[in-house]
Amino acid sequence: MDSIFFPGGKFLGIEWHVWKLVGWLGNVVFFSRFIVQWHATEKRKQVVVPQAFWWLSLSGSLLLLSYAFYRKDSVFIFANLFSWIPYIRNLIIHRRHKEAHTLCPVCEVNCPPQANFCASCGAALKAKTAGQTA
Repeated sequence: MDSIFFPGGKFLGIEWHVWKLVGWLGNVVFFSRFIVQWHATEKRKQVVVPQAFWWLSLSGSLLLLSYAFYRKDSVFIFANLFSWIPYIRNLIIHRRHKEAHTLCPVCEVNCPPQANFCASCGAALKAKTAGQTA
């Protein structure tokens, strides 16, 4: 059994070190965004991209980029060098969108800024004045 998992004295035949862990952690974090997005979509029964998806994308890509620099692999570096830009932009957009919403005073659900009534419970929403955010 040791020869299957520890061939040559290495776990799964891989020489492990800190940078190898960084690379694998980046892969795991980046992959986990798929699970988060899938769960959010199934829960709402419509396509949803939650904020956690963008945070996982950003952290996973930065971990992979740091591993790529360690490896000095120009192809791997270029593949991850600019991917963080849309992730940060989407986080900014998500934050602005969330701030623009109105919180329902009855059920505390975030309602779209143009809504007059809560879609969840039907309660009347207070109209925002100019410059006011939720």
